[in-house]
Amino acid sequence: MELLDGVGKLSGVGPKRAETLSRLGIVTLFDLLTYYPRAYIDQTTATPFSKLSAGTEATVWGVVVSVQERRSGRGGKLSILTAYLSDGTGYLAMTWFNQPFLKKKLDEGRRIFATGRVDYAYGGHGGLAMTQMSAFEILEENVDAPRGGMLPVYAAKANLNQNFFRKLMTEAFAKKPELPEVIPESVRNRYSLIGRDRAVTAMHFPKSPEELSAARTRLAFEELYLIQCGLLLLKKKTREKEQGVRHLMSGALVKKVESSLPFRLTKGQEKAWREIAADMEKPTPMRRLVQGDVGSGKTAVALLALVKTVENGYQGALMAPTEILARQHFETFSRLLKASEVRIGLLSGKLTAKQHKEMIASIAAHEIDIVVGTHALIQDDVRYDELGLVVTDEQHRFGIAQRAELKKRGAKTPDVLVMTATPIPRTMTLTVYGDLDVSRIEELPPGRRPVRTFVRTEERRGLIYAFVRKEIEAGRQAYVVCPLIEESEEMELPSAEAIYQELSGGVFRGIRCGLVHGKLKPKEKDEVMRSFYEGETKLLVATTVIEVGVDVPNATVIVVEHAERFGLAQLHQLRGRIGRGRFQSYCILIGGGKEGAANERLRAMERTASGFDLAEEDLRLRGPGQFFGSMQHGLGDLKVANVLRDTDILLRARRAAMETMEETRDMRYVLDVLRLNYSDRFGKILDA
Repeated sequence: MELLDGVGKLSGVGPKRAETLSRLGIVTLFDLLTYYPRAYIDQTTATPFSKLSAGTEATVWGVVVSVQERRSGRGGKLSILTAYLSDGTGYLAMTWFNQPFLKKKLDEGRRIFATGRVDYAYGGHGGLAMTQMSAFEILEENVDAPRGGMLPVYAAKANLNQNFFRKLMTEAFAKKPELPEVIPESVRNRYSLIGRDRAVTAMHFPKSPEELSAARTRLAFEELYLIQCGLLLLKKKTREKEQGVRHLMSGALVKKVESSLPFRLTKGQEKAWREIAADMEKPTPMRRLVQGDVGSGKTAVALLALVKTVENGYQGALMAPTEILARQHFETFSRLLKASEVRIGLLSGKLTAKQHKEMIASIAAHEIDIVVGTHALIQDDVRYDELGLVVTDEQHRFGIAQRAELKKRGAKTPDVLVMTATPIPRTMTLTVYGDLDVSRIEELPPGRRPVRTFVRTEERRGLIYAFVRKEIEAGRQAYVVCPLIEESEEMELPSAEAIYQELSGGVFRGIRCGLVHGKLKPKEKDEVMRSFYEGETKLLVATTVIEVGVDVPNATVIVVEHAERFGLAQLHQLRGRIGRGRFQSYCILIGGGKEGAANERLRAMERTASGFDLAEEDLRLRGPGQFFGSMQHGLGDLKVANVLRDTDILLRARRAAMETMEETRDMRYVLDVLRLNYSDRFGKILDA
């Protein structure tokens, strides 16, 4: 078979199974070969039941002796299935919650392999149980327990069980051609990496833990190395082949605007501004990311950069993710530039056809120096006279394609400044934003009161909302955030709609309340947000649609319902909606049990105000997947590498990529690989 042949050519894969495989991302033989096991059961390291101790992780195998099922929770909705196992040395209970379908597979005499945490069984009088299983396998009746070696465990689905996957993989590897190499030989030798074909085979059929480790290291390195090469090539092409705007040193206008700011720049802002100004004064286009915590003053630095480009005779553009945020930037800039001759315009979807046409004409005629807007800035009818700088706010909301589109709006390639208030761990920044230089503003301006954060259980809701009403009656405003828009049968959680009905008709009766969520039409959403922004609405019930929101200094309380459903970075973004005025602000997180990772996240919010520290903690607790999901950078999923666990591999891969940029032969080799395999990710370097 060829690597791009469909999996339907393999025995046992009919139309129904092919459709299920497709939903797992498996369409071709290559997709199947790179569908790696999610875990392994190593019989050679299995612990006898007699040697198990509470509070430890272990791999075990045993035979089912008996099975019990009971119901719990409201209306008996929660199924608790317990199998009692023996391995000849002792007994162990295994418990599954809400998986009643397993009961018919757990016949007496069936063999089970499992890896997980062992603790004392609840009510088990000193007996041991495994409840937190990272992997388990109920062996088919006709499958023998493996004699030594390691058993792969795949993420299965519907009609595809482990036995099916193992048979399919055996046939696929018997029919496959040798996998082509994608890392230059010099790099493989320098970093002691095994060959690609051998590594992929060992991922599915490892003969030992040592062979599996070598395979995993090789494939993790490959993923991170190729991403780094692509990003560094993007940066190299920008520097060598694109004609940028060379700005002169800052003059009187920049100094005038900086001195008229109602505050002095912090050390972090000054450092970021120096780095930006130095980039703008180079002949190559600037590509810089400014990371700053919520309220750290990124906008002031962006304003100075925009004024610098205007002082040099160019136009500047700032693109925001929402209409209301664009309007807020426009109002802020208009106020700060009032004493200067800088002309500022707003390109908004709310303009009439006549106003829109006039604004388009003013931009093209260079009658506007700085234009603020949303995606309207990259519509086909928008033409700039001379675009010198593009600022995008909240980059992860746009993606690389929109930024590239905005770049095309001038004859020369404009400088690009990206602002994000989403704290990104340093290792993640290297991986996701490797084509950008990075500035970090880690301190808050003096005088800002830290938000007081509290974790409270469900029983305190009455007291919490009584406190919120008291704040509103004192002239303040408040947010209430919910994880769901509507009621869901799968999740027994109150929705934003239900909470809104409960609060507006109950404790907040007589107070103007609003509801905003992602299913509202843009005009409806903007109207609700405008009403809250202008102080008409006092209590805003919302989903995370407010995560990137407007600055409402009068809002002093945010209550997050079922806060355990949110990640740390997201909770920190939500907390950033308050604490922007002169009054003490409060973030109240409702939810969380007494133990577990969810509660650990919430307690971290109580302890830590720094978004960067929380981002590192979030990465530690949840892994990198969700960070990649939110970045929309165009990178594919990492199948093997884990950015947190593989920091050392990441740093070695980045060093190797930087070395490759200096080796012409290796760079050509990698460029061919990127063209062939990653054109959708790095399309802009194909002509390099």
